[in-house]
Amino acid sequence: MTLALRYAVRSDVGLLREGNEDSAYAGPHLLAVADGMGGYEAGEVASAAVISSVAPLDRRAMPESELIDALAAAVSTAKQTLRRIVDSDPAVGSMGTTLTAMLWAGGSAAICHIGDSRAYLVRAGDLYQITHDHTFVQALIDQGRIRPDEASTHPQRSLLLRALDGRSDADPDLSMLTAQAGDRYLICSDGLPVAVSDEQILQALSATPEPSDAVLALIDLAIRGGAPDNVTCIVADVIDPEVTGVPPTKAPVVVGAAASAENHDTKPFTRPAMDGAGITALGTVPATARARDTLPGLARPQQGQAPAASSGRHAAAAVPDVDDDDEAEALVRRRRWPVMTSILALFVLLLGGAVLFGHQYLNSQYYVGTSGGRVAIFRGLDQRLFGISLSSVYRKTEIPMAGIPSQDVQAIRADSPGNLAQASTLVTNIRKSYQACQAAHAAVRRWEAGKPTPVRVRVKEASGKIVYKTVTPRYRPKPPVPADCPPQPSSGT
Repeated sequence: MTLALRYAVRSDVGLLREGNEDSAYAGPHLLAVADGMGGYEAGEVASAAVISSVAPLDRRAMPESELIDALAAAVSTAKQTLRRIVDSDPAVGSMGTTLTAMLWAGGSAAICHIGDSRAYLVRAGDLYQITHDHTFVQALIDQGRIRPDEASTHPQRSLLLRALDGRSDADPDLSMLTAQAGDRYLICSDGLPVAVSDEQILQALSATPEPSDAVLALIDLAIRGGAPDNVTCIVADVIDPEVTGVPPTKAPVVVGAAASAENHDTKPFTRPAMDGAGITALGTVPATARARDTLPGLARPQQGQAPAASSGRHAAAAVPDVDDDDEAEALVRRRRWPVMTSILALFVLLLGGAVLFGHQYLNSQYYVGTSGGRVAIFRGLDQRLFGISLSSVYRKTEIPMAGIPSQDVQAIRADSPGNLAQASTLVTNIRKSYQACQAAHAAVRRWEAGKPTPVRVRVKEASGKIVYKTVTPRYRPKPPVPADCPPQPSSGT
């Protein structure tokens, strides 16, 4: 039995995004989706660069034993590419991307996953999510701190703990799976599950036999669900061509941001040059104005000649003959002052409005950081302008950074400004995990304090001889401490 893939891929910008930061590749041996992030085309650069790095894996079939190593090497190349792009162009320094890819060899596939794009399997009428989201809310679910149904409304639901960004050295999850004829696989960006429920996904995948119809149905469901993000889907059926008589798909397809990269070669991002068509060049003096040596309306006739008559519907009014240069300059200054005053007043108004808007915006932004070694909520932006901090401490807590789990330390470092409710919720979650660690360590201290000491007892041996032995009384097991709690928590409340 020889298994192969019959696949289709589709990408849509969604209803709220201005551009498509997703990229995807679907070929006979490789299926991959990358969801870029970073704003102003940086996300497009990141996702296209990563897809360009993994796409060469589709050029040839390889044995099952090489699949994982090949994917790992391609991801390493993608990291180096992103690092070069970030180093060469600061404009895309905040970019990053997820990657979920499947590299096939007959009925076996290697899965590479980092971020919150997803891979699903439909088998025997059931839907299985075969990847694990690398998000803050998924970590909270894994720790039992929130329920799965709370994830969609959590204020930090978009916070990624792992991604490919050219700065960190985060590694993807790598695993193998064995497919069966009749399996249907879905790889998608998070724009699909945020708008479409698992039940709807299963229904669409089960009701549409053709992969090309299935991707259209899923995109349509996302649009109907509001599509707040880009939506990209790959649907692939595992088939046995000899049994079904249906040929596998052989043509590779690239969609999204990567589709605009010629030959899948993503170059460092630079803003496109403008050719001037339809663009007003600020500060350019028209050719007719450059030919004049004097201001309109102040053309002085040569000595002994009468002023020329003005013609045209915008001709300047006649100006009295001025013989003295100082008087002419005074006249020019008098006419300039009203214009200069108006310009200055407009500038002051615009500057004042910008300052007011900036002040209001800063006062509406909150994030979680550290102050004096303790967790605190800051108001403003975690940036400096001309050496001046754009934030200040809004609310201090007594939670020491040295006493919170490593997962919460990462959440604080990755926290981006939002509203006060979001920052307060994050602090509440941090406080709960800190208190849980404190309680666990307190239980260990009580256990150690109550641990019985060895005692000497008198024992009569079988020979009748009396001996003394040291015996440790039986005691309850040592209480467990969560693995991500720091080993030596600081005191505090």
